Amino acid sequence: MPTPRRLLVAAGLAATAALAMQPASAQQPAPLPAAATGPITERNISLSLAHQAVMVAVENCWARGYRVTATIVDRHGVVKAVARADGATFWTLDSAERKALTSANFRAPTGRLAEGARNSPAVNVGQIGRSLLLQGGVPIAAGGEVIGAIGVGGAPSGQIDEECGQAGIEAVRARLQ
Repeated sequence: MPTPRRLLVAAGLAATAALAMQPASAQQPAPLPAAATGPITERNISLSLAHQAVMVAVENCWARGYRVTATIVDRHGVVKAVARADGATFWTLDSAERKALTSANFRAPTGRLAEGARNSPAVNVGQIGRSLLLQGGVPIAAGGEVIGAIGVGGAPSGQIDEECGQAGIEAVRARLQ
């Protein structure tokens, strides 16, 4: 008796064979929508805003007695600015970057993503690339569009990391419009 895996492989091979037997004109991908064929314009966080926000986030946690790292990535997950408090451990660099990357890519706070993964383990985005499902990553929006994200790592809880990140965003909110 064939296993479910063998049945799935057989079905995939059959679909591939059916496609291969179609005329070449039927195999061509659908054209892109007209709106996507010309130049596109995207909003992104500036270096100035990113620098100010990470500094405020780190200073906010420092004032509370925590040595953290804050990282801001742009809308595509590319690092824009990093601030590491004196005495923050080396792992906070990776934690902050991965939280920011996850938040930017999924356009959601990492705490909410982590909760969703706990409630629905079949949809665990934490297994994708460098995603990190720990609270402390927050998207940065301008005009309803995500233009980057901040990640903070190193406080004793994700809630505190997130609060420090939010403080950084609040410090530049007026300039995000």
